[in-house]
Amino acid sequence: MMTLRSMTIAVLGLGLLGAPVFAAEPARPGTVNYVEGAAYLEGTQLTQKDIGSTDQDAGQVLTTGAGRAEILLTPGVFLRLDRNSAVKMISPDLMLTQVELVKGRAGIEVDEIHEQNNLQVIDAGVATRLQKKGYYEFDAGKPTAMVFKGEAAVDLGDGKSKEIKGHHEFALAGGADGQAMTNEKPADFNEGQAKDDLYNWSSLRSQCLAEDNNEMAAEYDGMGMNPGWFWDPYAFGYTYMGMGPFASPFGWGYYPFGFYGGGYGGGYYGRGYYRNGGYAHGGSVGVRGGAGGFHGGGMSGGGMGGGGSHGGGGGHR
Repeated sequence: MMTLRSMTIAVLGLGLLGAPVFAAEPARPGTVNYVEGAAYLEGTQLTQKDIGSTDQDAGQVLTTGAGRAEILLTPGVFLRLDRNSAVKMISPDLMLTQVELVKGRAGIEVDEIHEQNNLQVIDAGVATRLQKKGYYEFDAGKPTAMVFKGEAAVDLGDGKSKEIKGHHEFALAGGADGQAMTNEKPADFNEGQAKDDLYNWSSLRSQCLAEDNNEMAAEYDGMGMNPGWFWDPYAFGYTYMGMGPFASPFGWGYYPFGFYGGGYGGGYYGRGYYRNGGYAHGGSVGVRGGAGGFHGGGMSGGGMGGGGSHGGGGGHR
């Protein structure tokens, strides 16, 4: 039985590979994805109408007052700007994506990254490359790179770098040469104390995006889409879908295309998006899934969940 949402998408003929649904244009690094409170691009206040259709181009500065903002970088990477902060886009290219934190703080959620990506954050004149999936924070007031999860490399100049592992921070002693102090070492930090409003807001945004992903993945199932940003016209923002199930650094689960069988459990509503990295959590409270996922036992007869495309182990369809 086709839902109203499914019928709407089918009628509109969404067939372009990687094309965002109902969006005016494909997302790219610098696309504004969410605004909460007062935020400005080159001095012009952003509104809800700008979400998904406004880009931060090279040289432009995004500023927040008593609000926060989220922009997309490379597919699967979200930059979240804290209150009273500013970030400048240096390079919006996919191969070299570089932003500069001008003031305040920013958090970056990296859900997908590849060797070809050169994703850099400049803070106090020092460039830090984000190398692995994880969550990172930068502070311009007290120049610091914090790695909650993941791995980063701080440019020391002369082809040298300082690696920062998870649960470590590094003081960015920027000078006129734009380099960090080579004699400094990454230090442990108290993660419990570091999980402040910016961290909690990033976690909440990650949860919302995971829910959007779970809803949209059901509609795109079997359409042969490529990984990338996908517009959700109901949440008014982009979410990310890749080729394999994974969890964000906050533990919120993202479905790929077609994985709705019993093997992944849950269904896509309620707690159907898996939590804390486990692929079989939730289940019993998913509105549509039950123990068997959105389509019951699998994508097709004998599929991943072994129960057919509908029904199966507890699906309501």
